[in-house]
Amino acid sequence: MKQICMFLFSLSLVFLACDSPSINDSSMLDGDFMYDVSLYEPENYLVSAAISEPTPEQLQMPVVIASHGYSATTFEWDEFHAWTRDQGGMLVSRVLLGGHGRDYQTFKHSTWQDWLRPIQNEYERLVELGYQHISFLASSTSCALLLELLNDGYFQGMDYPEHFLFVDPIIISSDKLLSLIGIVGPMLGYIETEPTDEERRHWYTFRPQETLQELQTLLTTVRKDLQSGINLESHLKVYKSKKDESADPVSAVLIYKGVKGNIEVEMVDSDLHVFTRLAGRGAVSQRDVTNQMQAFQDIRRIVLNSQ
Repeated sequence: MKQICMFLFSLSLVFLACDSPSINDSSMLDGDFMYDVSLYEPENYLVSAAISEPTPEQLQMPVVIASHGYSATTFEWDEFHAWTRDQGGMLVSRVLLGGHGRDYQTFKHSTWQDWLRPIQNEYERLVELGYQHISFLASSTSCALLLELLNDGYFQGMDYPEHFLFVDPIIISSDKLLSLIGIVGPMLGYIETEPTDEERRHWYTFRPQETLQELQTLLTTVRKDLQSGINLESHLKVYKSKKDESADPVSAVLIYKGVKGNIEVEMVDSDLHVFTRLAGRGAVSQRDVTNQMQAFQDIRRIVLNSQ
Protein backbone atom coordinates (compact mmCIF):
# COMPACT_ATOMS: atom_id res chain seq x y z
CA MET A 1 0.00 0.00 0.00
CA LYS A 2 2.87 2.35 0.83
CA GLN A 3 4.39 1.75 -2.61
CA ILE A 4 1.09 2.57 -4.31
CA CYS A 5 0.80 5.82 -2.36
CA MET A 6 4.35 6.81 -3.30
CA PHE A 7 3.61 5.98 -6.95
CA LEU A 8 0.48 8.16 -6.96
CA PHE A 9 2.32 10.99 -5.21
CA SER A 10 5.09 10.84 -7.83
CA LEU A 11 2.51 10.97 -10.60
CA SER A 12 0.93 14.02 -9.05
CA LEU A 13 4.27 15.85 -9.05
CA VAL A 14 4.96 14.98 -12.67
CA PHE A 15 1.54 15.58 -14.17
CA LEU A 16 -0.12 18.14 -11.91
CA ALA A 17 0.41 20.94 -14.42
CA CYS A 18 -0.57 18.85 -17.44
CA ASP A 19 -4.33 19.45 -17.42
CA SER A 20 -4.60 19.88 -21.21
CA PRO A 21 -2.15 18.97 -23.97
CA SER A 22 -0.56 21.48 -26.29
CA ILE A 23 -2.03 20.69 -29.72
CA ASN A 24 -0.38 22.58 -32.56
CA ASP A 25 -0.62 20.07 -35.41
CA SER A 26 -3.83 20.62 -37.41
CA SER A 27 -3.39 17.24 -39.14
CA MET A 28 -4.24 15.50 -35.85
CA LEU A 29 -7.82 14.58 -35.04
CA ASP A 30 -7.33 16.40 -31.72
CA GLY A 31 -6.73 19.70 -33.54
CA ASP A 32 -9.21 22.39 -34.51
CA PHE A 33 -9.54 21.61 -38.21
CA MET A 34 -9.47 17.81 -38.63
CA TYR A 35 -12.99 16.44 -38.29
CA ASP A 36 -14.48 13.10 -39.31
CA VAL A 37 -15.80 13.29 -42.88
CA SER A 38 -19.12 11.75 -41.85
CA LEU A 39 -20.01 14.99 -40.02
CA TYR A 40 -20.32 16.95 -43.26
CA GLU A 41 -20.99 14.10 -45.72
CA PRO A 42 -23.51 11.91 -43.84
CA GLU A 43 -24.95 10.61 -47.11
CA ASN A 44 -21.66 8.76 -47.70
CA TYR A 45 -21.81 7.05 -44.30
CA LEU A 46 -25.40 6.58 -43.14
CA VAL A 47 -27.93 4.51 -45.06
CA SER A 48 -30.72 6.68 -43.66
CA ALA A 49 -29.15 9.75 -45.29
CA ALA A 50 -28.06 8.02 -48.50
CA ILE A 51 -31.42 6.33 -49.18
CA SER A 52 -34.01 8.48 -47.44
CA GLU A 53 -36.76 7.34 -49.83
CA PRO A 54 -36.10 3.60 -50.19
CA THR A 55 -37.86 1.42 -52.71
CA PRO A 56 -39.70 -1.74 -51.58
CA GLU A 57 -36.73 -3.77 -52.80
CA GLN A 58 -34.26 -1.67 -50.80
CA LEU A 59 -36.36 -2.05 -47.66
CA GLN A 60 -35.82 -5.79 -47.88
CA MET A 61 -32.03 -5.52 -48.09
CA PRO A 62 -30.06 -6.29 -44.92
CA VAL A 63 -28.68 -3.17 -43.24
CA VAL A 64 -25.72 -3.36 -40.86
CA ILE A 65 -25.15 -0.50 -38.42
CA ALA A 66 -21.39 -0.47 -37.80
CA SER A 67 -20.05 1.49 -34.83
CA HIS A 68 -16.49 2.00 -33.63
CA GLY A 69 -14.62 2.03 -30.34
CA TYR A 70 -13.52 4.59 -27.78
CA SER A 71 -11.38 7.44 -29.22
CA ALA A 72 -11.78 6.08 -32.79
CA THR A 73 -13.91 7.22 -35.75
CA THR A 74 -15.84 5.79 -38.69
CA PHE A 75 -12.45 4.96 -40.25
CA GLU A 76 -12.47 1.78 -38.18
CA TRP A 77 -15.09 0.24 -40.50
CA ASP A 78 -14.01 1.75 -43.85
CA GLU A 79 -12.45 -1.49 -45.05
CA PHE A 80 -15.54 -3.53 -44.22
CA HIS A 81 -17.76 -0.99 -45.94
CA ALA A 82 -15.62 -1.03 -49.09
CA TRP A 83 -15.52 -4.83 -49.16
CA THR A 84 -19.27 -5.27 -48.70
CA ARG A 85 -19.98 -2.64 -51.34
CA ASP A 86 -17.96 -4.68 -53.83
CA GLN A 87 -19.70 -7.89 -52.77
CA GLY A 88 -23.21 -6.42 -52.93
CA GLY A 89 -26.36 -7.69 -51.27
CA MET A 90 -26.25 -5.57 -48.11
CA LEU A 91 -26.02 -1.98 -46.90
CA VAL A 92 -23.71 -0.61 -44.22
CA SER A 93 -24.18 2.46 -42.03
CA ARG A 94 -20.97 3.70 -40.43
CA VAL A 95 -21.99 5.58 -37.30
CA LEU A 96 -19.76 8.13 -35.58
CA LEU A 97 -20.12 7.95 -31.82
CA GLY A 98 -21.23 11.13 -30.11
CA GLY A 99 -18.40 13.42 -28.99
CA HIS A 100 -15.96 11.59 -31.28
CA GLY A 101 -14.36 12.74 -34.52
CA ARG A 102 -14.35 16.34 -33.35
CA ASP A 103 -11.86 18.56 -31.53
CA TYR A 104 -10.23 17.60 -28.24
CA GLN A 105 -12.46 19.79 -26.06
CA THR A 106 -15.66 18.34 -27.52
CA PHE A 107 -14.37 14.84 -26.87
CA LYS A 108 -13.25 15.79 -23.37
CA HIS A 109 -16.71 16.95 -22.32
CA SER A 110 -18.66 14.03 -23.81
CA THR A 111 -20.30 11.27 -21.74
CA TRP A 112 -20.82 7.62 -22.60
CA GLN A 113 -24.52 8.41 -23.04
CA ASP A 114 -23.46 10.98 -25.66
CA TRP A 115 -21.38 8.31 -27.40
CA LEU A 116 -24.40 6.03 -27.59
CA ARG A 117 -27.00 8.39 -28.97
CA PRO A 118 -25.97 8.37 -32.69
CA ILE A 119 -26.30 4.57 -32.73
CA GLN A 120 -29.87 4.92 -31.48
CA ASN A 121 -30.56 7.74 -33.92
CA GLU A 122 -29.57 5.69 -36.96
CA TYR A 123 -31.47 2.62 -35.78
CA GLU A 124 -34.62 4.63 -35.08
CA ARG A 125 -34.40 6.41 -38.43
CA LEU A 126 -33.97 3.13 -40.34
CA VAL A 127 -36.95 1.62 -38.51
CA GLU A 128 -38.99 4.73 -39.27
CA LEU A 129 -38.11 4.46 -42.97
CA GLY A 130 -39.27 0.85 -42.98
CA TYR A 131 -36.08 -1.19 -43.33
CA GLN A 132 -36.93 -4.76 -42.38
CA HIS A 133 -33.60 -6.48 -41.73
CA ILE A 134 -31.32 -4.52 -39.39
CA SER A 135 -28.24 -5.89 -37.61
CA PHE A 136 -25.50 -4.32 -35.52
CA LEU A 137 -21.76 -4.67 -36.03
CA ALA A 138 -19.74 -3.19 -33.17
CA SER A 139 -16.12 -3.02 -32.10
CA SER A 140 -14.59 -2.51 -28.67
CA THR A 141 -16.51 0.07 -26.61
CA SER A 142 -19.50 0.05 -28.96
CA CYS A 143 -20.11 -3.53 -27.87
CA ALA A 144 -20.50 -2.36 -24.27
CA LEU A 145 -22.84 0.41 -25.42
CA LEU A 146 -25.07 -2.09 -27.23
CA LEU A 147 -25.08 -4.44 -24.24
CA GLU A 148 -26.36 -1.54 -22.15
CA LEU A 149 -29.16 -0.97 -24.67
CA LEU A 150 -30.08 -4.66 -24.47
CA ASN A 151 -30.07 -4.59 -20.69
CA ASP A 152 -32.33 -1.54 -20.63
CA GLY A 153 -34.88 -3.23 -22.90
CA TYR A 154 -34.43 -0.52 -25.51
CA PHE A 155 -35.38 -2.80 -28.42
CA GLN A 156 -38.61 -4.07 -26.86
CA GLY A 157 -41.65 -3.03 -28.89
CA MET A 158 -39.48 -2.14 -31.89
CA ASP A 159 -38.29 -4.18 -34.87
CA TYR A 160 -35.80 -6.30 -32.94
CA PRO A 161 -32.37 -6.46 -34.64
CA GLU A 162 -31.66 -9.77 -36.35
CA HIS A 163 -27.98 -10.02 -35.34
CA PHE A 164 -25.45 -8.46 -33.01
CA LEU A 165 -21.88 -8.98 -34.19
CA PHE A 166 -19.12 -7.96 -31.77
CA VAL A 167 -15.44 -7.58 -32.67
CA ASP A 168 -13.01 -7.43 -29.73
CA PRO A 169 -15.56 -6.23 -27.18
CA ILE A 170 -14.17 -4.61 -24.06
CA ILE A 171 -15.67 -5.45 -20.68
CA ILE A 172 -12.37 -5.81 -18.85
CA SER A 173 -9.52 -3.56 -19.94
CA SER A 174 -6.08 -5.05 -20.56
CA ASP A 175 -4.64 -1.80 -19.21
CA LYS A 176 -5.10 -2.11 -15.45
CA LEU A 177 -4.44 1.61 -15.04
CA LEU A 178 -8.01 2.19 -16.22
CA SER A 179 -9.35 0.75 -12.96
CA LEU A 180 -7.40 3.48 -11.10
CA ILE A 181 -8.41 6.31 -13.41
CA GLY A 182 -10.72 7.83 -10.81
CA ILE A 183 -7.68 8.32 -8.56
CA VAL A 184 -4.88 9.09 -10.99
CA GLY A 185 -6.99 10.71 -13.71
CA PRO A 186 -7.17 14.19 -12.18
CA MET A 187 -3.40 14.05 -11.68
CA LEU A 188 -2.72 12.96 -15.26
CA GLY A 189 -5.17 15.21 -17.06
CA TYR A 190 -4.84 13.08 -20.17
CA ILE A 191 -3.07 10.03 -21.58
CA GLU A 192 -0.90 10.38 -24.69
CA THR A 193 -0.84 7.48 -27.15
CA GLU A 194 1.59 6.67 -29.97
CA PRO A 195 -0.44 6.20 -33.16
CA THR A 196 0.94 5.89 -36.67
CA ASP A 197 0.78 8.94 -38.95
CA GLU A 198 -2.44 7.63 -40.50
CA GLU A 199 -4.01 6.70 -37.18
CA ARG A 200 -3.45 10.14 -35.67
CA ARG A 201 -5.84 11.51 -38.30
CA HIS A 202 -8.64 9.16 -37.19
CA TRP A 203 -7.95 8.45 -33.50
CA TYR A 204 -7.33 10.82 -30.63
CA THR A 205 -3.65 11.00 -29.76
CA PHE A 206 -4.55 12.56 -26.41
CA ARG A 207 -7.22 10.86 -24.34
CA PRO A 208 -8.77 13.10 -21.67
CA GLN A 209 -9.01 11.57 -18.22
CA GLU A 210 -12.67 12.65 -18.15
CA THR A 211 -13.49 10.33 -21.06
CA LEU A 212 -11.44 7.52 -19.54
CA GLN A 213 -13.54 7.88 -16.40
CA GLU A 214 -16.67 7.71 -18.57
CA LEU A 215 -15.32 4.54 -20.17
CA GLN A 216 -14.62 2.98 -16.79
CA THR A 217 -18.12 3.90 -15.57
CA LEU A 218 -19.66 2.28 -18.65
CA LEU A 219 -17.63 -0.92 -18.27
CA THR A 220 -18.43 -1.18 -14.55
CA THR A 221 -22.14 -0.76 -15.32
CA VAL A 222 -22.11 -3.41 -18.06
CA ARG A 223 -20.16 -5.88 -15.88
CA LYS A 224 -22.87 -5.60 -13.23
CA ASP A 225 -25.54 -6.07 -15.91
CA LEU A 226 -23.83 -9.23 -17.13
CA GLN A 227 -23.63 -10.60 -13.61
CA SER A 228 -27.40 -10.19 -13.32
CA GLY A 229 -27.98 -11.51 -16.83
CA ILE A 230 -28.84 -9.70 -20.08
CA ASN A 231 -31.68 -11.14 -22.16
CA LEU A 232 -31.22 -11.49 -25.91
CA GLU A 233 -34.08 -12.27 -28.30
CA SER A 234 -32.07 -12.71 -31.48
CA HIS A 235 -28.48 -13.76 -32.16
CA LEU A 236 -25.08 -12.57 -30.95
CA LYS A 237 -21.67 -13.62 -32.24
CA VAL A 238 -18.44 -12.47 -30.62
CA TYR A 239 -15.10 -12.44 -32.45
CA LYS A 240 -12.28 -12.02 -29.94
CA SER A 241 -8.50 -11.77 -30.41
CA LYS A 242 -6.64 -14.18 -28.16
CA LYS A 243 -4.10 -11.45 -27.35
CA ASP A 244 -5.32 -7.90 -27.06
CA GLU A 245 -3.54 -4.95 -25.49
CA SER A 246 -6.80 -3.04 -25.02
CA ALA A 247 -9.59 -5.54 -24.29
CA ASP A 248 -8.78 -8.46 -22.04
CA PRO A 249 -9.90 -11.74 -23.71
CA VAL A 250 -11.84 -12.57 -20.53
CA SER A 251 -14.32 -9.99 -21.82
CA ALA A 252 -15.62 -12.62 -24.25
CA VAL A 253 -16.10 -15.10 -21.40
CA LEU A 254 -18.10 -12.59 -19.36
CA ILE A 255 -20.36 -11.87 -22.33
CA TYR A 256 -20.85 -15.58 -23.04
CA LYS A 257 -21.82 -16.27 -19.43
CA GLY A 258 -23.87 -13.13 -18.94
CA VAL A 259 -25.98 -12.92 -22.10
CA LYS A 260 -29.03 -15.19 -22.02
CA GLY A 261 -29.91 -16.31 -25.51
CA ASN A 262 -28.43 -17.47 -28.81
CA ILE A 263 -24.77 -16.56 -28.44
CA GLU A 264 -21.54 -17.90 -29.90
CA VAL A 265 -17.91 -16.93 -29.39
CA GLU A 266 -14.99 -17.34 -31.79
CA MET A 267 -11.50 -16.83 -30.42
CA VAL A 268 -9.23 -15.48 -33.18
CA ASP A 269 -5.49 -16.15 -33.44
CA SER A 270 -4.60 -12.47 -33.39
CA ASP A 271 -2.73 -9.99 -31.21
CA LEU A 272 -4.50 -6.93 -32.67
CA HIS A 273 -7.26 -4.92 -31.03
CA VAL A 274 -10.14 -4.71 -33.52
CA PHE A 275 -8.40 -7.15 -35.83
CA THR A 276 -10.86 -6.37 -38.62
CA ARG A 277 -9.17 -2.99 -39.14
CA LEU A 278 -5.77 -3.20 -40.85
CA ALA A 279 -5.52 0.15 -42.66
CA GLY A 280 -3.13 2.61 -41.06
CA ARG A 281 -1.33 0.08 -38.88
CA GLY A 282 2.43 0.06 -38.76
CA ALA A 283 2.82 -3.62 -39.68
CA VAL A 284 0.38 -6.21 -40.99
CA SER A 285 1.08 -9.93 -41.39
CA GLN A 286 -0.49 -12.46 -43.73
CA ARG A 287 -2.21 -13.96 -40.70
CA ASP A 288 -3.81 -10.56 -40.01
CA VAL A 289 -5.07 -10.34 -43.59
CA THR A 290 -6.50 -13.85 -43.38
CA ASN A 291 -8.22 -13.13 -40.06
CA GLN A 292 -9.80 -9.98 -41.43
CA MET A 293 -11.11 -11.63 -44.58
CA GLN A 294 -12.47 -14.66 -42.75
CA ALA A 295 -14.33 -12.38 -40.34
CA PHE A 296 -15.74 -10.27 -43.18
CA GLN A 297 -16.95 -13.37 -45.00
CA ASP A 298 -18.47 -14.86 -41.86
CA ILE A 299 -20.28 -11.63 -40.96
CA ARG A 300 -21.69 -11.40 -44.48
CA ARG A 301 -22.75 -15.06 -44.38
CA ILE A 302 -24.59 -14.57 -41.09
CA VAL A 303 -26.39 -11.43 -42.21
CA LEU A 304 -27.42 -12.75 -45.63
CA ASN A 305 -28.49 -16.18 -44.38
CA SER A 306 -31.16 -14.58 -42.22
CA GLN A 307 -33.01 -13.56 -45.38
